[in-house]
Amino acid sequence: QVQLVESGGGLVQAGGSLNLSCSASGRTFSTYSMAWFRQAPGKEREFVAAVGWNGAYTYYKNSVKGRFTISRDNAKNTVYLQMNSLKPEDTAVYYCNSETTNWSWGQGTQVTVSS
Repeated sequence: QVQLVESGGGLVQAGGSLNLSCSASGRTFSTYSMAWFRQAPGKEREFVAAVGWNGAYTYYKNSVKGRFTISRDNAKNTVYLQMNSLKPEDTAVYYCNSETTNWSWGQGTQVTVSS
């Protein structure tokens, strides 16, 4: 079972940036496409962005296109989410998982964007 640990969240003003990291244990990380998800208070968890197993493809939720960039480093078993031009509606707890959510969820990292 892969264990996931997210970090890098925080409180920023609208227009600011954050870079989230997700470290995964286990040797199977590099064979899975990975994704970021988020859950705002009172809402269901939703997909944000995904990256293929070798980084060759990426795709995004429409509302974050052009502002967020997902990437990965298989040597470090880590996936990243660079978030620029943050908006208050991006406020949520952010989680990573395989794209098909094969593994248990980590604790997530809180992102709060003030207006």
